[in-house]
Amino acid sequence: MNTRLAHLLAACAAVLLSACAAMGTSPAKVENGMLVNSAGMTLYTFDKDAAGSGKSVCNGPCAKNWPPLMAAASDTASGDWAVITRDDGTRQWEYKGKPLYLWVKDQKPGDKTGDGFNKVWSVARP
Repeated sequence: MNTRLAHLLAACAAVLLSACAAMGTSPAKVENGMLVNSAGMTLYTFDKDAAGSGKSVCNGPCAKNWPPLMAAASDTASGDWAVITRDDGTRQWEYKGKPLYLWVKDQKPGDKTGDGFNKVWSVARP
């Protein structure tokens, strides 16, 4: 292969990788009809979070029991996914306008002991 062709192929590969990175990431997957994080732990929504507000109202002690599904500074969102900034300046994932959380009492993948808790917590579903 000549040098010119090698440089052209390298440039094309760089463009494709850049485009793929810009497409965003999905921080969760669907298992058994519910959203779970990469470790298979159930994700939840909080009825007191106003849909589409871009804000979480679960802070302080609430966030200790219901840890937010955190987004890294480098994470980008697309489609139904968005990243919101929490009151403390950290970043959290939301799905279809609802911030996502874990529940500290779930012990293993597939647990969903927080579903219906205080009639304001629900399993997140696609």
